[in-house]
Amino acid sequence: DFEIVGYLGFHNGWGSPRTSSEERTGDGVTAAKAAVMPQNEHIELARKRHGYRLDHFERKRKKAARAVHEDAAKAQKLRGLKAKLYNKKRHAEKVQMKKTLKMHDERDNKHKDDEAVAEGAVPAYLMDREGQSRAKVLSNMVKQKRKEKAGKWNVPLPKVRGLGDDEVFKVLKSGKRKQKAWKRMITKATFVGEGFTRKPPKYERFIRPMGLRYKKAHVTHPELKATFQLPIIGVKKNPSSPMYTQLGVLTKGTVVEVNVSELGLVTQGGKVVWGKYAQITNNPENDGCINAVLLV
Repeated sequence: DFEIVGYLGFHNGWGSPRTSSEERTGDGVTAAKAAVMPQNEHIELARKRHGYRLDHFERKRKKAARAVHEDAAKAQKLRGLKAKLYNKKRHAEKVQMKKTLKMHDERDNKHKDDEAVAEGAVPAYLMDREGQSRAKVLSNMVKQKRKEKAGKWNVPLPKVRGLGDDEVFKVLKSGKRKQKAWKRMITKATFVGEGFTRKPPKYERFIRPMGLRYKKAHVTHPELKATFQLPIIGVKKNPSSPMYTQLGVLTKGTVVEVNVSELGLVTQGGKVVWGKYAQITNNPENDGCINAVLLV
């Protein structure tokens, strides 16, 4: 008895069913190169047909448990630059984990409960005290992230021209005979953080020239009709590519976060607004400065 899953499966000499490319035709079995499915999905296909091994999940759990000890052993063995890079990577992972735990950390929060009615007579000095109830809520950081995800900005430049790698990167030849071509120099304006340190030149793939790095932007407030020179905090999104966002490339249409604390903007709750988004409206590499419009 052969299982039929989209085609007729026939056993070969080794007792295993033939692949989808070996289909039975009218004049015998032919190993036709039929483009039925991509060749890299054989594992998923086998799992769909036959399920997992009986000990698959146990082995997976044990492997995950061993990984911690293996990482620790590797960190102790490594020396020199490899150790530096590996420890930096582990440090970043730990920081991210702590941030995630902090975000999902629930805390007791007091808030007004209008329906809470005190039993019996209330003394005069307690008349103005509102009823309060305690409830478990997610931290403000998670709420803020949800708002940012859901928020739809009306940007000044909804459509911009896409930039290819050949326009943003210049290939740099390296090596003793200048035959290696894995290094790239960014030809557009860029932003790097305050505590940025370059990698050792031998290992640096993307080079951001000092002359094209910017720290401040001329931001125009659309309602106040005034322009301010504000420090850039970070690059939120470059519409051309997620890689450009990661590298901090500043091109026309890029959304950056700027420090607006000196403008004195406050929220409805009375808190001072520290960072707001702005969209770049010029070509910084041509003008030598960054002009942007605040998203309000």
